[in-house]
Amino acid sequence: MSLDLYAELKEAKTIGITGHIKPDGDCIGSCLALMQYLRKRLPEAKVELFLEEPEKAMAGIPLRDTIISDFPEREPFDVFIVCDTNAERTGDAHKYFKAAKKTLNIDHHISNANGTGMVNLVVPGAAACGEIIFSLIEKEYMDAQIAELLYMALAHDTGVFHFSNTTPDTLRIAAQLIEYKFDFSSMLDATFFSRPKETNLLLAHALLEERFFFDGKLLIGYSTWKRMREVGATRDDTGGIVERLRITMGVECAMYIYEKKPGQWKASMRSSSDLVNVAKVGEVYGGGGHDRASGCEYNGDLEDFIDGLVREVGKQIG
Repeated sequence: MSLDLYAELKEAKTIGITGHIKPDGDCIGSCLALMQYLRKRLPEAKVELFLEEPEKAMAGIPLRDTIISDFPEREPFDVFIVCDTNAERTGDAHKYFKAAKKTLNIDHHISNANGTGMVNLVVPGAAACGEIIFSLIEKEYMDAQIAELLYMALAHDTGVFHFSNTTPDTLRIAAQLIEYKFDFSSMLDATFFSRPKETNLLLAHALLEERFFFDGKLLIGYSTWKRMREVGATRDDTGGIVERLRITMGVECAMYIYEKKPGQWKASMRSSSDLVNVAKVGEVYGGGGHDRASGCEYNGDLEDFIDGLVREVGKQIG
């Protein structure tokens, strides 16, 4: 990892930061940690963070109230930084990126290996963007709040150090972070494990309607628009359901599909081994992500969508 962040930013008077649409724990934690660091490192600069409103299951995120989610019109930033994604997946914040005098892109996704900024730091081997942000912060500027945010980033993108992307470096960094003595257990309860009751209702329906393919290696569950309305659920309530499906015995790949609006479907995909690369499945539908955690969207008939997903998985399973 090689980037002198201070050298790139020291002349900037205004600095903007953003991440991807529908920000997850790694994206939010990395962006907030970077914001807090830069506010300490460059006290004369105005540093702001722009993200879509975090899902309600993440109500316990530290510094959540500092996130700007209405994307107002403003003068171009001296520097604008995109974290945990490419610039094209930043939604309403993309206008800031396009207008900025200088752009940086910090990411760990192999699909963005070359970066999309004027200056890029992309490390596909990193388990989370939070690992990269950690490497950029001088020890004298680290504090308990920044450490907590970075720990959240690592924990979320590794399934609390359960996913196969967890490396020895990930655990070494996590060990250094908890030396700052924040309450990581309560933070994880508030941001990772806690789920709204609507999530349980959607999960119950998905389990009742689950479908198995390839001798139980592929499991697909879904929630229709009607079901979403019946239980008062939104997309924020769908988090974690696909993981619950994935841990079913014998399942190598799980998918959870929900209807965002009539005829508009979103699929979250997870795999348990190298047998299925769900990023390749997602890319067929204009989505993507990690080898074992991916997503995509589809407009049309649910059965056609399921047939297509099963077909793509079948190409890998054989």
